Amino acid sequence: MSKNYSENVKVQVALDLMNLDRAVQIAKEAVEGGVDWIEVGTPLIKSEGMNAVRTLKKEFPDHKIVADMKIMDVGSLEVEMASKAGADIVIILGVSDNSTILEAVEAGKKYGSQIMVDLINVNNYIERAITLEKMGVDIICIHIGIDQQVLGMNPVKITKEINEVISNVKLAIAGGLNSETAPLAVEAGAEVLIIGHAITAAESPTEAVKTIKKAIKTGKPIESKLMKKYNEQEFYKVFSLVSTPNISDAMHRHPCLEGIRPVWKGAKLVGRAVTVRCYNGDWSKPVEAIDIAQKGDVIVIDEGGGDIAVWGELASWSCKMKGINGVVIDGAIRDVEDIAKIEFPAFSRFIKSNAGDPKGFGEVNIEIDCGGQKIRPGDWIIGDDNGVIVIPKEKAQEMANRAIMIHENENRIREEIKRGSTLSKVLKLKKWEKVLG
Repeated sequence: MSKNYSENVKVQVALDLMNLDRAVQIAKEAVEGGVDWIEVGTPLIKSEGMNAVRTLKKEFPDHKIVADMKIMDVGSLEVEMASKAGADIVIILGVSDNSTILEAVEAGKKYGSQIMVDLINVNNYIERAITLEKMGVDIICIHIGIDQQVLGMNPVKITKEINEVISNVKLAIAGGLNSETAPLAVEAGAEVLIIGHAITAAESPTEAVKTIKKAIKTGKPIESKLMKKYNEQEFYKVFSLVSTPNISDAMHRHPCLEGIRPVWKGAKLVGRAVTVRCYNGDWSKPVEAIDIAQKGDVIVIDEGGGDIAVWGELASWSCKMKGINGVVIDGAIRDVEDIAKIEFPAFSRFIKSNAGDPKGFGEVNIEIDCGGQKIRPGDWIIGDDNGVIVIPKEKAQEMANRAIMIHENENRIREEIKRGSTLSKVLKLKKWEKVLG
């Protein structure tokens, strides 16, 4: 029977949460779905300590409990702590010194736990894997962290390369796996699939695990709605799925453009910026920008907060016919009833009836100031009823993936609230309030 035969594969749920009661509930649902191993994630250990390991071992005595200690020093002591608390497997970092890993291996033998070594941020991973096998570790984990996943990295290729050079150590894999990528991980040689978000953010972890295990058993990817990674060709799709508050959270609470609001309720705006600078009431450059913009773009106009309209129905019709996705104006717009009827996404600071004259002053596709923020040609513009937010073009992939994760986490929290809880109870707000004095 081959090393990567699907029946040998274990699915490990990574409980990277802050609150133990939420972790236990999600673990219960995951176990109902058939999850094999339960990981006490590093955030959970940091927030709840060894009590998290003890509790999960007590709740699930027939399942292997994995303590993601991310050990870097005093390997023997930390393995002892985790093992005595109930951990069957203890995780140490591959970037640790060899002496620390050897101490961990010896402590594992002494206290009856296995040692998994996490290769996150290891540079020469093939050489390190060969060394770790010689040192007697039980499991090597190829791990691409969340902050790397959102940049488009994935661990499957590395797993395949390491699988070709080792023979006596199990391979685990972690890094954004779901029902689409799980069969690929098994094919690459992984025997332990560590899956977090695609289970813990699911409205039903039970069904999520069942789907993942079905994909592993059949060897065929099953489309997933969770933990998908998006590239440049899919930015329109993902930015259409998330809200500006999701993006704001992904950007560390970055604000929307100040004072810029939709001119009709329900407008959704997604596209890359074609920028315009003009003067109060001078609508020549804004209209000329329509001829420059491509399908899917958004025209962003810096009128300097002017109160004479530089945009109206006819300009909006021109955009509709070209497939331009919308307009944002730090200034004034008119004909808003007609613009709403044709459902053209338009956002502005003012709504005015009076327009100016086309004098031709200004520039197109330069850096502008709009709503108190700098916007460059090609930056991503997303708008909804909450306002308009700007994503620098070089950060688009990262923010797309971070925003969708936030969106998915909120879906899980909403499900817990619907079951009879409240937001403060789900998040344990009182527990995490900052201590003053």
